[in-house]
Amino acid sequence: MAAANPVTLPLADYSAQHVRLDVAGKVATVTLDRPDRKNPLTFASYAELSDLFRAAAKDKGVKAFVVTGAGGNFCSGGDVFEIIGPLVEMPAADLLDFTRMTGELVKAMRACPQPIVAAIDGVCAGAGAIIAMASDLRLGTARAKVAFLFNRVGLAGCDMGACAMLPRIVGHGRASELLYMGRAMGGEEAERWGFFNKLSSPESVLADATALARELADGPTFANAMTKRMLEMEWAMSVEQAIEAEAVAQALCMETEDFARAYRAFAAKQKPVFEGN
Repeated sequence: MAAANPVTLPLADYSAQHVRLDVAGKVATVTLDRPDRKNPLTFASYAELSDLFRAAAKDKGVKAFVVTGAGGNFCSGGDVFEIIGPLVEMPAADLLDFTRMTGELVKAMRACPQPIVAAIDGVCAGAGAIIAMASDLRLGTARAKVAFLFNRVGLAGCDMGACAMLPRIVGHGRASELLYMGRAMGGEEAERWGFFNKLSSPESVLADATALARELADGPTFANAMTKRMLEMEWAMSVEQAIEAEAVAQALCMETEDFARAYRAFAAKQKPVFEGN
């Protein structure tokens, strides 16, 4: 279930086969591009997305990601005919290979040092909701429908890390409701519950997400990567351990030239221009 051509080139030079990848300056935009089917995932697109985010750790040009869907929808989840149908016929060992492969996408998204901004409109269901959840920031629309609908197809809500991550975003009780019931969460509710950072219009959500990604990309990218890393690591730490880990992390950031640039700019009453080193 590996991608046909694992990513070895810089992302700006890579030609994606199963999703659309566009790199403009320091921001890479990944578009789930099967609008006629509301952008479902296939075995190949799962693997390619994992490869793209794994490759991001070695890409020095890309500083932030945007993830979105084409045609007014984000992602309808796994393709019913290309994934769900074959799964019904698979033996247990192959099913475990598949569920581990899908989890690799979330691991890759969380491990890549660049912040990921999701631009979410329309349907955002199943694995699509997981991709949104695994992003660092989420911009949505009022008409968006987010559904962790696994129980609706006879599966548990514990899919691709949802039971670990979703409660940390919306709270345990609300996550329990979404994962047990499989109901759709509308855009305004998603913002109110903290799943969406903000709402945009359908016409502007991608532009707003791109602007946010560019702002992040223009920031102190070593420090941003450290923030993402510590947000991940500190889930499993006590407060005392977290304070010590953050002391080490912040001391490393203080060795960067961006920290010195910020000081010089402040002293000169100017806005710092960060270069990521």
